[in-house]
Amino acid sequence: MSKTATLASVSVLAVLFLAGMAFAQTDPGVQSANRGTGATIISSDPNGFLPFFQDGQKRFTDVESVSNSPTGNNGLGPRFNSNSCVSCHAQPAIGGTGAAVNPQFAFAGSSVAPKDSTPYFITANGPTREARFPFFFNANGTANTSNPNGGVEDLFTVSGRTDAGSCSLPQPSFAAAQAANDIIFRIPTPTFGAGLIENLDDSTLLKNQANNLNNNLGISGGFNHSGNDGTIARFGWKAQNKSLHIFAGEAYNVEMGVSNELFTQDRPLPGEDGNGGTGLTGLPSNCLNLTGTGYPEDTSNPNLTPQSAVLDDVSAFANFMRFLAPPPPGGVVLNGQQVSGSTIQAGGQLFNAIGCSTCHNGSPGSTQMSNFVPALSNAAVNSFSDIEIHHMGGGLADNVSQGGAGGDQFRTAPLWGLGQRIFLLHDGRTTNLNAAIQAHQSNGSEATNVEENFDNLNQQQQQAILDFLRSL
Repeated sequence: MSKTATLASVSVLAVLFLAGMAFAQTDPGVQSANRGTGATIISSDPNGFLPFFQDGQKRFTDVESVSNSPTGNNGLGPRFNSNSCVSCHAQPAIGGTGAAVNPQFAFAGSSVAPKDSTPYFITANGPTREARFPFFFNANGTANTSNPNGGVEDLFTVSGRTDAGSCSLPQPSFAAAQAANDIIFRIPTPTFGAGLIENLDDSTLLKNQANNLNNNLGISGGFNHSGNDGTIARFGWKAQNKSLHIFAGEAYNVEMGVSNELFTQDRPLPGEDGNGGTGLTGLPSNCLNLTGTGYPEDTSNPNLTPQSAVLDDVSAFANFMRFLAPPPPGGVVLNGQQVSGSTIQAGGQLFNAIGCSTCHNGSPGSTQMSNFVPALSNAAVNSFSDIEIHHMGGGLADNVSQGGAGGDQFRTAPLWGLGQRIFLLHDGRTTNLNAAIQAHQSNGSEATNVEENFDNLNQQQQQAILDFLRSL
């Protein structure tokens, strides 16, 4: 449908709303009803994978120690953002995104991170976050825009912990980065239905891309590709990770500091082991091999039983995410009143009519045959995402490149489960759908025309779209 035809199909009544202004229409907010999110996709299990899902789910909740853990969960640090998978992936169930109460806020000054202070951007009821410095610094403290960084700057250290020996490390200079306007944030991505996304073959995604390119809205997405085999990558805010196994291994290493069979060394900060200067030495020797057992800290366990216990943690995490069911849609309550099904249906039709579904495809296609469980085979992926990366303009740009994704490019965020998400956009800057929609419009954004189409709807039509989105 052309833009002219699209605009002819809706009423042109509303004026442009800017993010931060009062909105006449109301975001219904986070839906609290139990929709069954967090269940497994496994209904028929001829290959016996259900115990692997259950084992992975348990490990997802384990709290990591540096050493001497009574439960054997060793390897945390030397730097970390959190000490458990579930502390970042808890809303509305295990495997989701950041919860209403941020566990990171309690870490500094406690036994978790006794010598650290709480970074200024971490609050008790704000989003669970990681931080990155887009650029390395000049000697005078300004950002050197000719020297890109973009790596994760872990929030906390093991310094002063009773299980960390003499290792002592400073926290990154978050205040200096703020002063230099050289800091960006990311929040955790939910993992429900991730096994279906993983099992989409490249040909299906490419065929879907060709269909999406048939638009008059200025939308022309592409794909991020694996640097190893060249195939389409699909996980992470910039679709930088090829598989759930890589996604889990990277997170274990980067977010918790646990070396593993995919990422086999302890991780220094980018400025200690990157191209940010000269004379770099990596981590000090007294911060290496803190478990005393050698590397990697997470390995397979060939002497354990049952079968699922033999796996390393990263493989178990991947199985848990792989077998999580997609989040089911549900009803919507707005201001204490149930929204009618006809209103939600009308909102879905408007969502398509104004062009939102050009990127947020209801489904990019169906999965290939799975060698895991039947539920992953030949299944529609109702993710409301094309899995492509798009230019989102200066308003959302974070100036961080990952793989083939540039500083203003992001994967189309899957919208399934949106009804129960608290923090929105890649950095959690808002909890309001109105503001998240407005942020899609800025100089250079492929979504600008679509966002303007939304602005040109009347209040009732805009409300229907918001109701539809919170039904997902």
